[in-house]
Amino acid sequence: MVAGMRYVLLVQYDGTHFSGFQRQKNGRTVQSVLEEGAAEIFGAPTRVAASGRTDAGVHAAGQVCHLDGETSTPPEKLRERFNGLLPPDVRVLKSAEAPEGFDCTRGAKKKTYCYRFYTAESEMPLLERYAVRIKTAPDLAAMRAAARLVEGEHDFKAFCASGSSAKTSVRTVYEAEICKTGKTLFDLYEIRVTGNGFLYNMVRILAGELVSIGCGKGIENLQAAFRTGERALLAKTMPAKGLVLEHVDYGVPLFGAPREE
Repeated sequence: MVAGMRYVLLVQYDGTHFSGFQRQKNGRTVQSVLEEGAAEIFGAPTRVAASGRTDAGVHAAGQVCHLDGETSTPPEKLRERFNGLLPPDVRVLKSAEAPEGFDCTRGAKKKTYCYRFYTAESEMPLLERYAVRIKTAPDLAAMRAAARLVEGEHDFKAFCASGSSAKTSVRTVYEAEICKTGKTLFDLYEIRVTGNGFLYNMVRILAGELVSIGCGKGIENLQAAFRTGERALLAKTMPAKGLVLEHVDYGVPLFGAPREE
């Protein structure tokens, strides 16, 4: 690992053509692409860590990464160096010197994910890359009522796909909200979930269950899933393309004072 200053990056990527964030022996990953750029900038192999792994096909609007290295480039200008080397489906939006003792993986306090789906008579080419089409307009009131049951601290064992290495399945969901935007040819829905951490496929399983409830399924299976931890009680896992990691909160500003809207 390269010694020197620790930097923090705000990274955005389209996950369509990536096999997830984490480096793999086979497959294009976001980590490998970032590390290739970092090696060019720092002149040595450089590990890039992230707030958490995103799966194949999942996007990120605001992934947070850190890396260590030595360069004469000012921290806030590191963004430009990276973007001159990265492929077009990955961009560093901001860069800065990391706070003392900062670790982007261990230090994350809250994460916000958004799952998007839409209803339309046929597939919409300008939506299909980042949202999933369903045929039936869901009952928003039913979905929102179910989302309230998800909020708080629970054992989310039933919301975890096999293959998870998590030590505990207890998580806290601070907020689960569902928004609808009506357009002429389609209605776009967003399921936005904020929590202290998420299990493998948790948000996609939750989205699938909320959509199923909106389409007529009762809440009994959701309630039973919390009691029993049985994955089979819940709906299918929604496709990866509808999921975006929107924001990671560390309790302190990482890139200066937030800009006023």
